[in-house]
Order: sequence, then structure tokens, then C-alpha cells
Amino acid sequence: MKIIENERLKIFSEDRNHIGEATREEVHRLGHWHEVFHCWFISREEEVDYLYLQHRCSLKKDYPDLLDITAAGHLLADETVHDGVREIKEELGITIPFDELLSLGVIEDCATMENFIDKELVHLFLYKSSNPLGDFILQKEEVSGIVKVKLEEFEQLWFGPLDKVHIQGFEINHLDERVMIDQYVGRNRFVPHETSYYESLIRSIKNVLLN
Repeated sequence: MKIIENERLKIFSEDRNHIGEATREEVHRLGHWHEVFHCWFISREEEVDYLYLQHRCSLKKDYPDLLDITAAGHLLADETVHDGVREIKEELGITIPFDELLSLGVIEDCATMENFIDKELVHLFLYKSSNPLGDFILQKEEVSGIVKVKLEEFEQLWFGPLDKVHIQGFEINHLDERVMIDQYVGRNRFVPHETSYYESLIRSIKNVLLN
């Protein structure tokens, strides 16, 4: 979804009580806690589990040209968590009913840069995907590519011993052509979520896969 700084978001106190609304610009300038929707796609191929990552557009205001959650976005003040599925449709061109998502709970994630404080209450979801790469129709203003990484390697990248992981997928070039990606990347190519975020994510995914 195109970023509009005057969008209104619900804001929460430090003890997570709803205290009102603020614009998106105010939320990030003042560091209010606010709600977001994160959905990670996972697939199994030949007994190997893969996570799907989006390649953020190089023109994005925040974290351009980095790898991140498959689909994610802010929940507006008049939305519920069920409305988060619109992010999947908008960013990836794939329609998924909310009841096909697996809830991984609500966790906190916080990032601070100059004049930008992002304190998120993350509604975290997993989607067991059977979609081939050809199914993804990307919102070019937001997402420039989709890649997959082995879940085991992804975990070892953040918690050792790997320094790089193998990603495969595609990106859209300036001629609007799909170019295949097959390369190794390090942690510097990813949006810098807190380590606790990745700990919660991987632990929750493993629990789901075991059940």
C-alpha cells in the first residue's frame, strides 16, 4: 500500500492500553506503539522448508532495497487484524482468506533511526503456501522482488554459524522484466528487526510445523 503520512493509526501506552489515534507521521516521530500485520509465507519442497521474503523497492522511504517479511503493513485506526490480508493482495497480488492464515500471536518489534521511532505491536501470521513464483504479481512501488531461503539457513544466519544464506527468486528490473536471482546474502541485506523478533518468529514456526 502506498504510504500516506496522514493515515490515522491506533496508538497504545507502554502497558499496551489503547489511548487514542495519531497520524502515521506522528506515530513514527513521537514513537507511539501501534499495530501492524506481518505474514510470512512458508513452503515445503522435497522435505525442505522455505521462507519467502520480499525485496523492498529501492524508492521506499524506509529500508529501501532490503529483504523483509513476505507481506506486511500498518493496521489503520478503523481496521481490525482481519483487514491485514489486504496487504497480501496489494503487495503480492495473491488473495488469501483470513481463516487460512496461522496466527503466531502478538509480539513487539522496535527500531530507531534518526527522526524515526518504530514501535510495533506485531500481529504475526504464517501462511503455508503452494504458490509458484509465477503467481506473484508485485506492487512495484512497494516490492521489487520475491525470493526464498531455507528456514534452517535463515535461523543459522541470525543465531550462528552462517554468515550468508542462499536466496533464489526474481526481481523486476527497470524494463519491467523478471530477472532471476540466485545469490548469497548476509545480514546486512535484511531489514534490521530485533533479534527477539526473529527468535519468536522461528520458535513459533517450528511449533506450527511440529503440530
